[in-house]
Amino acid sequence: MRVLIDKSIWSFALRRKLNDLGSIKDTQAVRELKELINENRAIIIGPIRQEILSGISNSVQYKKLKDKLKAFEDFSLSKGDYELAAEYFNLCRKKGIQGSHIDFLICAVASRNDMSIYTTDKDFDNYSKALKIRLHRSG
Repeated sequence: MRVLIDKSIWSFALRRKLNDLGSIKDTQAVRELKELINENRAIIIGPIRQEILSGISNSVQYKKLKDKLKAFEDFSLSKGDYELAAEYFNLCRKKGIQGSHIDFLICAVASRNDMSIYTTDKDFDNYSKALKIRLHRSG
């Protein structure tokens, strides 16, 4: 199964060196991402690419990160993905679950394309209680 990789995982792997990781959890996330990449199962979408690259004020670091990400093609999004994301946003809001538009787009893309979502963002645990999404667990 293909796995849509969230910003939190890409950030662990691309913004930090393996030796500089702060916790075992980070190391496991990087190892799992490497395995998914080697198996050609790791998926990125344009909005996640934008999130990863946003906020980097050092132009040298920005270019390095942008160059690393060039190895990964963006998965194509459709009108249906955006419509389902809006539906998911509205459904969760009715249930008192808050989230970002990009998070709901991630959920929609994964749901419509039979992907799981790999993230360390705990908001996705909340979304999974209301939406038809699968979360990828390492190990």
